[in-house]
Amino acid sequence: MNAREVALAVVRDVFAPPDSRMPERSAQEALDYRLRKSELDARDRGFATELAYGAIKMRRTLDWYLEPSIGDRREPMPPAIREILRLAIYELAYTEADAHATVFEFVNLAKKYGHRGLANLVNAVLRRFLREPRNEPIRDRFDSDVAYDGVRYSLPDWILRQWVATFGAAQVEAIAAGVNAPAQAAVAVNLARATRDEVAERFAAGGIETRASALVPDALLFAAASARLPRADGRWWTQSESSCLPVAVLNPQPGERVLDLCSGRGNKALQTAARLNGDGELICVERDARKAEVLRARLEQAGFAAGIVVGDAADEALEVGRSFDRVLLDAPCSGLGVIGRHPEARWKKHPADGERLASAARTLLERAARHVHPGGVLVYAVCSTDPRETTEVIEWFLNGHNFERGLISAALEPVLSEAGDVLVPPGIAGRDGFYVARLERRG
Repeated sequence: MNAREVALAVVRDVFAPPDSRMPERSAQEALDYRLRKSELDARDRGFATELAYGAIKMRRTLDWYLEPSIGDRREPMPPAIREILRLAIYELAYTEADAHATVFEFVNLAKKYGHRGLANLVNAVLRRFLREPRNEPIRDRFDSDVAYDGVRYSLPDWILRQWVATFGAAQVEAIAAGVNAPAQAAVAVNLARATRDEVAERFAAGGIETRASALVPDALLFAAASARLPRADGRWWTQSESSCLPVAVLNPQPGERVLDLCSGRGNKALQTAARLNGDGELICVERDARKAEVLRARLEQAGFAAGIVVGDAADEALEVGRSFDRVLLDAPCSGLGVIGRHPEARWKKHPADGERLASAARTLLERAARHVHPGGVLVYAVCSTDPRETTEVIEWFLNGHNFERGLISAALEPVLSEAGDVLVPPGIAGRDGFYVARLERRG
């Protein structure tokens, strides 16, 4: 397989036809699988990645470009041929392509995955795209700004409508452009073993330029999204700037007892342990035993000790009456805040996800509250900006429980909502969308 055929295989893995027996994979899973089976060199692996991810992310826009040529066909086009056309149009429209080579290669793929008649069709469509003025979306051809932006930025209308409601129409274009741009690469620094400046100097010695986060004291941001990092040695780990915010809001102090619920593979647990710096107690609860093992190994590598409980935080994973100074709940959510990092996510999410997951979040929040000391802190975080999973969950909780909103550090003022919660719009400054609320239990 050459790079273009690998890209085609990845796209077909992600969008497996409903009546096929092909296993449906995420873009990352599909890419890893297909690259392992290929013999591509580093340059072609990068090219295959760019083609596959780009064609997945820009799917709606590519179909807009193709519509004048294939929109009125009597016979349905075979899925493989449509994917070939999307990939070819992406390469011609978004890369510095050699047009002749692009057409030649994709016509040959159409012969392999179809027949000569379909190959002739692909050839005709691509040559028409090159010959005629591009069918750019124009506002007058759409019923609304949302539909127009949906085609321009290749996003579902329902996501755009939600952003309009949450952030206002004036911000939506910047958000949409941002989630299509490379996400900001970042690491969290183990402040118990090194300063942020020391880690930055180590990266600089390897030719990697970084800058300090203006929001959180343990995050370093990279000038280039594709920077190749030295192997992690416990002094830092890969973690987005937005993902560092919940622990910044939690603000654990040495000597305290801290509970980390839904710990996953442990980024936030590592941050918390670094701030405790060996003085205090950290208990982590994670229901997936495999993730819990990864967490255990990462804590050990970083030089930390913590109690790890394999159990469901929605049940009584800890004994009743066990309480903590600070509790962090990084709740499972729709993940709408991180769609920029996963090219297929915008097409795989469903408008009903927010309501379904908000119900589970309410249960988790009630369970978490039982373990907070009077006067203690409960932080609720999700990598989503869907109001059903964010403000609506918190308002519901505050109306029925002996908690109130706590003050958040002035350093986070640039990302504070009117209600006083952290609300980060996705895509702006390369950040992921995130929501964090700080709640304090009344005495």
